[in-house]
Amino acid sequence: MQTRIELIDLNFLGYPLAIAGYLLDDGEESALVEVGPASTITNLLNHVQALGVPMERIRHLIVTHIHLDHAGALGSLLQRLPEATAYVHPIGAPHLIDPSRLLSSAGRLYGEMMERLWGEVLPVPAERLRVVHDGERLSVAGHTLLVVETPGHARHHHAYLDEASGTLFAGDVAGVRMPGTTYVRPPTPPPELDIEAWQASLSKLRSLPIRRLALTHFGIFEDVGRHLDELEARLLSWAEFTRPLVEQGVPDTELMSALSEYGNAEMRQLGVDPSSYDLGAGYELIALGYARYWRKKLGLR
Repeated sequence: MQTRIELIDLNFLGYPLAIAGYLLDDGEESALVEVGPASTITNLLNHVQALGVPMERIRHLIVTHIHLDHAGALGSLLQRLPEATAYVHPIGAPHLIDPSRLLSSAGRLYGEMMERLWGEVLPVPAERLRVVHDGERLSVAGHTLLVVETPGHARHHHAYLDEASGTLFAGDVAGVRMPGTTYVRPPTPPPELDIEAWQASLSKLRSLPIRRLALTHFGIFEDVGRHLDELEARLLSWAEFTRPLVEQGVPDTELMSALSEYGNAEMRQLGVDPSSYDLGAGYELIALGYARYWRKKLGLR
């Protein structure tokens, strides 16, 4: 039985290289790992069909975590794919069944841009949802995926290791990186950034037989050890940069500006276009994540 893994560019907001999904297929059934936001469903399904896969062959919808750029399309897709099952972390499951709190939290961040960015987010029927746990193995579309608990970016985060190929579907725990570059940016949005948990997750990943990283933002990379080391170093260096500013009580807008200047200077020195990373992980949310992390850790208001 021949199996394949295909990258799908969801062309988010009309931009390439922003959000990826991955198709797993063995000719009899298919799985999608990362389904993206509801605003990109048409792009997703058109691409699947262009790869020669009929919609009725899609039986598995797997998300690394419930942020809207990764899982917002689940409810709508399940309406269109009556034979499919969705797979999610136990902490995330209740917020897919009733997304009201998820949408309220996102609404505070994105305001009037919610509809344009994410589309209509529909509830996921509980009976169509399978909760999966660390260490579990999923047999889908001719692949065996090891479920790997990887908090840090969010408490409800799993990565999935395809054991045959060594491909890790990493979600956001392995950071953001654009094709043709080596630069890795840590995506640290509020409210659940936990740097110590993220470091533990990276240590866990280093212990696994990973041969390539399949990132949602964006693409497949084979320099696994170097990539993870750079991500951890930058996660910590940006934490060191933001801590004194938060302790001094600078407004969030100033923190965003300072981190943007700091990060962009670093990127330009390396010959990387800063704007290419902003859709995958913009400085505004990165700065707010660090601000919340430090205020909570240091007991600041």
